[in-house]
Amino acid sequence: MSTPSQTPVSGEKRPSEFSTLEAVSVTVPKSDVSETVSFTLRVLPAADPTAPVLLVLPAIAMKAKFYLPLAKSLHAAGLSAATVDLRAQGESTPPLGEAANHGYRQLLEADLPAILDALHERFPEAPIYLVGHSLGGQLSLLYGAAHPDRLAGVITIATGVVFWRAFELKRWASVLYGSQYVGVVSRLRGVWPGGKVMGGPMAGGVMADWSWHALTGRYQPAGSELNYDRLLGVSPLRTLMVSFESDPLGPKSTVDHLARRLKRAELTRWHLEPGSGIENLDHFAWIKDSPALGARFAEWVRDSR
Repeated sequence: MSTPSQTPVSGEKRPSEFSTLEAVSVTVPKSDVSETVSFTLRVLPAADPTAPVLLVLPAIAMKAKFYLPLAKSLHAAGLSAATVDLRAQGESTPPLGEAANHGYRQLLEADLPAILDALHERFPEAPIYLVGHSLGGQLSLLYGAAHPDRLAGVITIATGVVFWRAFELKRWASVLYGSQYVGVVSRLRGVWPGGKVMGGPMAGGVMADWSWHALTGRYQPAGSELNYDRLLGVSPLRTLMVSFESDPLGPKSTVDHLARRLKRAELTRWHLEPGSGIENLDHFAWIKDSPALGARFAEWVRDSR
């Protein structure tokens, strides 16, 4: 654990605000599921050690530092906040290109257990919530469904299924073609290099699992023995799912489709439209409304206490 605070000498690059946050190192040891990987949890601790901790998980190819405005707003609302890069992204090592290929299974069954162990050790008296954006929301729901005893709840932001038939009829062909193109390239190359169809570069196995879900509507991470579709259906977790009116990547229909799978969850559903007090209603631009969203998330968390 460290809290960098050195002032750069003349000519040195000033450290970013994100890089000066408290850092908690996490190592996932080599196993039959995973190669050895390391993460850096960035933490904003509340003054109250029992305050809920909200861990923000990124979208595909997004870096943890993107979510600093949300983490700061949660912290300003009296909560502890943390964020961490996904495997082979951002501060995670080894980086993409040097890391072994991996998919949803490694993220869910190796990385998140180790990251949450470290977070529980850092905040032993605090309940922990996962806050996931897009892919991060899928991971939050799937992990929570498999381990509901480890979390106090889940918040998803712009997270829907990517199943092609959950989109508007007029988009069926483009979603099906685009998602399967990503899957083919990812399987052949072992990595998704990024492009117009799907943002930045990502591990091939992650995008192959994503592509399979887009085709079938099912969550079947390669190599996993867990039935995540069944687990989602019986998950009792307190869950908030948020969608935005102007989001083409996670439109309301796809978020509603995923919400309907949570048959036993204590579910709250927000669809934010013009006039909701949130101005930026896009898949990524919502981050500009972090002060308002962070305050609302904190209020939702406290409603359960």
